[in-house]
Amino acid sequence: MNKVILLNKRPVGKPALADFRFSSDAIPVPTSGDVLLKTLYVSVDPYLRGRMSDSKSYVPSFEIGKPIQSGIIAEVIDSTHSEFTKGDFVSGILEWKEYQISDGKGLKKVDQNISALSSYLGILGMTGITAYLGLIEIGAPKKGETIVVSGAAGAVGSVVGQIGKILGCTVIGITGSDKKAELLKSKFKFDSAINYKTVPDLNMAIRNTCPKGVDIYFDNVGGEISDAVLANINKHARLPVCGAISLYNETKVPVGPRIQTILLTKSATMRGFIVGDFSSKFPEAIKQLAVWLKEGKLTYAETIVSGFDNIPQAFLDLFDGKNEGKMIVKI
Repeated sequence: MNKVILLNKRPVGKPALADFRFSSDAIPVPTSGDVLLKTLYVSVDPYLRGRMSDSKSYVPSFEIGKPIQSGIIAEVIDSTHSEFTKGDFVSGILEWKEYQISDGKGLKKVDQNISALSSYLGILGMTGITAYLGLIEIGAPKKGETIVVSGAAGAVGSVVGQIGKILGCTVIGITGSDKKAELLKSKFKFDSAINYKTVPDLNMAIRNTCPKGVDIYFDNVGGEISDAVLANINKHARLPVCGAISLYNETKVPVGPRIQTILLTKSATMRGFIVGDFSSKFPEAIKQLAVWLKEGKLTYAETIVSGFDNIPQAFLDLFDGKNEGKMIVKI
C-alpha cells in the first residue's frame, strides 16, 4: 500500500501530531504522459505552518482531508512521459506520499553526480536561492558592512552568513544554543554568534558585538529578537524579512515596539519577500551557488530524519529549534 499524510485539522497555536492523519491507497499506475514517482527526500519548512491555516496568504491553504505538499526529491519508477525516463531523479513541490503520479509539470531533473540529492532541497534549492536573492537583491551588501542574521543556524540563515563573508562583510549570527553558536563560527565562518537564550540583555549584546552598528539585518524570526536588532541599525540600513517563525503559532496579534520612528530616523528600508518575487533570477542564483559550492567557499548542514512516518514530527521539531541547517526526512 501507498502511505499518505493528510491535514487532519487546522492547528490552533503550535501544531501537534493530531493535526496530521495517515492514510493509504493503492500505488498508482501511470497513464499516457505520466510519470510514477517514488519519494526519496522530503523537505519540512516553517512556511508550511501558514498553509495549514485558512487565512489568506501568498499561497493557497492546505485543504483539510487532503495531502500536505512540500519540496520533494523523487525517483522516476515508471514513465510514459517524453522528457523523463525510469531512473531519473527529480525535484518539485509534491504531495506527502510514498508514491505518486505526476504529469511532469514543475518537475526538474537533478544530478546526484554533481551534488548529493538532498542538497537540491537545501543549498542548491529554494533554501540557497532564498538566501542568495534575499541578501543580494534587498540587502545589497557592500564590503566592510556588518550583517546580522537571526535564525542563523537554520537552513537559510547559515547560507546568508556565508555569502556575506564571501562578499567581504562582518557577519554576526543570532541563535538559540551554545552548540549552534559554536557551529556558526567553526563551520560557517561567522565572525561572532550570540545565544539569545543566555544573554541577559540582547539589545546590549548586539551593541557590544556590532560596535559599528548593523547595516543589514536578515530577519528569519521576527519578535523580540528583531526588536533588539532594530535598536542597533545604522543610517540607510536594509532589512530583508524572510520569515517570522517566532510568531507563526501566535493566537493573538502580538504587540511590540512601534518601528516607524526607527525606520524613519535611520532612513532604513525593511522589505518582506517571497523567493518567487525573484523567479527570473533563479538561474543566476543557482549558477553562483554551485560555483561557490564547488570552490569550497560554501558548505551546508543538514538534519536528516529517517522514515516516512516521522515527517510530521520532523516538521514540529522546527519550532523547537532541533534542526541544524536544513531539516530533511529521508524515506
